[in-house]
Amino acid sequence: MAFNALTSNAQACTLIDVTLTQTDLTPPTASPSTNRRWGLKLWAILFVAGLAMFLDALDVSMVGVALPSIGAELGLDTISLQWIVNGYILGYGGLLLLGGRASDLLGRRRVFLAALVVFGIASLVGGIVDDGALLIASRVVKGIAAAFTAPAALSIITTTFKQGHDRNRALSIFTVFGATGYASGLIMSGLLTGIDWRLTFFAPVVAVAVVLVAAFIVVPKTQETERGRIDFAGAAMLTGGMLAAVYTIVTAPETGFTGGVIVTLVVAVVLLGAFFLTESKVRHPLVRLSIFKVTSIVRANLAAMAIFGSYISFQTIVSLYLQNTLGWAPLQMALALAPAGIIVAILSPFAGRFIDRFGTTPMIIVSMASFVLGYLWFILRGGSPDPAYFVDYLPSFLLLGLGFAIGFSAVMVQATEGIADEEQGLASGLVQTSGQIGGAIVLAIATSLISATTATSIAAYRPGLYLVIAVAVIGLLASTSVLLTRRRTVDASI
Repeated sequence: MAFNALTSNAQACTLIDVTLTQTDLTPPTASPSTNRRWGLKLWAILFVAGLAMFLDALDVSMVGVALPSIGAELGLDTISLQWIVNGYILGYGGLLLLGGRASDLLGRRRVFLAALVVFGIASLVGGIVDDGALLIASRVVKGIAAAFTAPAALSIITTTFKQGHDRNRALSIFTVFGATGYASGLIMSGLLTGIDWRLTFFAPVVAVAVVLVAAFIVVPKTQETERGRIDFAGAAMLTGGMLAAVYTIVTAPETGFTGGVIVTLVVAVVLLGAFFLTESKVRHPLVRLSIFKVTSIVRANLAAMAIFGSYISFQTIVSLYLQNTLGWAPLQMALALAPAGIIVAILSPFAGRFIDRFGTTPMIIVSMASFVLGYLWFILRGGSPDPAYFVDYLPSFLLLGLGFAIGFSAVMVQATEGIADEEQGLASGLVQTSGQIGGAIVLAIATSLISATTATSIAAYRPGLYLVIAVAVIGLLASTSVLLTRRRTVDASI
């Protein structure tokens, strides 16, 4: 299939769209590199890129466990606490596309190393400050740094490993690093928060130093081009629009549609509208809009939004409920969630084989179904005043781990498959942006739903949990839409 035609005109994109609609349920044939043995150099590159994924997952899980302790010491309410998570997500999601293009145009190695340094400094500052606003600011900067490390790491993998078996296998191993980071972050945060929550910000600094040295030695230099080709204006409009939109979502339930809220809403609409208008006009856009004509890529990005949007909100709600309402210790809560990460670490290495055999779409459908069932189980069983962990909580966490294990790699493969090497940073940044934007928006809505009531029982959290499962169901429906499209195509040909 001529996937490289993605870089040509809209007519070629339409042709690819039709072809993908007919074949994305068919297991892919093995690439010529199926039996190629990986040498030490390939393993080293994969290891270093995976460590960046490890860092991101480590940070998300560590901060999630520490939120109640941070709020207690700094006097932050639920709305303020969500900005510690959302500050990172918005810095991350708002600039991922810029990070992806920068890695394509300025060199993946250079961008990766520079962003790692900023990530480490921001993490150090976050552990030192005593003011909630400064802590949130450090989280925004840290998210911006991750917006450059993440797409650079993913595009390093997708340009190093050939499309097909090798890339599927590499991305499934890449997922293991994320799962290990998530599970490790839960345990470490549970232990460190019991001593001092600030240690959860200092710990990643050590990991950054290790990754920085390894990346400097291992990651090869790539072609660099002029800075002027990067669409900084588009990046500024996207980030500003997202900040204004999330601020509106968070503030409106508390204050109503005041003059200030209406202004931020208008700003969000104008900036986001201007972003899409600009991207259709500029010579070197941050996002080549014709990429959205490929329906498989659109579905992959929608799945990423549903997965991260639902899970980040779920973890925040569960952390607040178990610690603030049920009085669990941070370590107890961390150990409760750890099986999800362990399941991902165990099953993810096999995801590449499943993708080779079944294709990406069936994997994503099963993944989204697993998320829906996991959230549903917690809603139905998790509200017991005297919960039995192995019956009321563990099945939910295992289902969520299963969803990540079989879905994350499939989403990454589907989102980057068929994209030319010079646009792998764009495709990588796009799918990760979708996940982060989904996380930011859903978390903002979820925290606004649960903050208006006194959280003395599970009932206070149910509106947020209903939103979580609704997002997962939408993701499932979007993933299964290809089945309806294919059936209509078959019926029309009879």
